Amino acid sequence: MARRSKAREVALQMLFQVDLNPDVDGRTVAQMMRERLGDSDVREFAWVLFAGVMEWRAQLDQRIQDVATNWKLSRMAATDRNVLRIGAFELLHTATPHRVVIDEALELAKKFGSEQSAQFVNGILDKLVPPERRENKASAADSDAD
Repeated sequence: MARRSKAREVALQMLFQVDLNPDVDGRTVAQMMRERLGDSDVREFAWVLFAGVMEWRAQLDQRIQDVATNWKLSRMAATDRNVLRIGAFELLHTATPHRVVIDEALELAKKFGSEQSAQFVNGILDKLVPPERRENKASAADSDAD
């Protein structure tokens, strides 16, 4: 598994934890990340994703809700909801190519979600890609498979 993919996986697990148990604090999350991720660069990326989603969560949730026709965020499976939050954060607040963001989110949805999760996540995230990012033709060489 690519290093950043592992970081996304751990960030998802931590967001899922906090989603189900809001009393989990940042120190506990950081400790759990240290236990699961040995490489400091990978741990830092996981933390950026986790902290970014937490900081921008209200905005991310609103953007997701705006494009998720006939779905309320609260009715989405917790795994799908948090995969969408990570994907939305990366699309809106990082330079990661949108194709990489969506591909990585689909892999998380397949691994942790239901049979329909990947299709659901793909549909929502595709609607969230900012037009200026869509115009930037990211190539496979832009992949973050480090």
